[in-house]
Amino acid sequence: MTDLEHGHRPTEIRRRLAAGHRPSYLPAAILGGIDGCVTTIAVVASVAGAGLPGLVAFVLGLASMVADGFSMAVSNYQAVKSEDDARERLRQREGRHIDQVPDGERDEIRAIFEAKGFEGEALETIVTTITQDRDRWIDVMIQEEYGLPLQGPSPAIAGLATFSVFLLVGSLPLVPFLIPMLAGNGYFVASAGMAAIALFGVGYGKGIVLDMPRWRAGLETLLMGGGASAIAFAFGYVLEPLIGGLRIE
Repeated sequence: MTDLEHGHRPTEIRRRLAAGHRPSYLPAAILGGIDGCVTTIAVVASVAGAGLPGLVAFVLGLASMVADGFSMAVSNYQAVKSEDDARERLRQREGRHIDQVPDGERDEIRAIFEAKGFEGEALETIVTTITQDRDRWIDVMIQEEYGLPLQGPSPAIAGLATFSVFLLVGSLPLVPFLIPMLAGNGYFVASAGMAAIALFGVGYGKGIVLDMPRWRAGLETLLMGGGASAIAFAFGYVLEPLIGGLRIE
């Protein structure tokens, strides 16, 4: 028999259910890693396309990485916090409805579980059991009527995860510019190589965590970032005659 992800003995089931659902910060980390690398390599590629020196690419890439990383972290913080606020408003609304129209709210519980195939005495037992506890009643409405989890990720941790991974992965394409022996076009070639490794690594890691085909996930992420870099390079190349005066000899 194939090894399963968890056991099914009664004690294991009770322990697993008692532990509850832990919010995942993987989406925030993956988003930060991919966007961090794409943001930085896009700046580097546009500078390379414009024919500007490596120092310009390093300075612009560093400034863009920090500013964009902070902006994305704040945006993710606000997005997660908005979900928390919305969930709390729904809890308050459902509590008010239970207090004012309890029969109508019981009918909603009955309709929800009737749609799941329960009927007769079993259905009425479920309705009675749920509606005996006000907090449980509200929890069921949040999950079943609105399709929301009872607890989401922490806004602060989600924002920090995005920012830290953004900086970590986004800094990799800038590392070659700190190596003097790579002067000239060597900077840009090495930077592109670092970005490719970083993007593939993020995608491969995502595949491991989500139990997806590793190489496919890595290649998909690499192609996405490579496409963004190619567009940035093309823009820099087309605009090069307009900014030729910015070159540092």
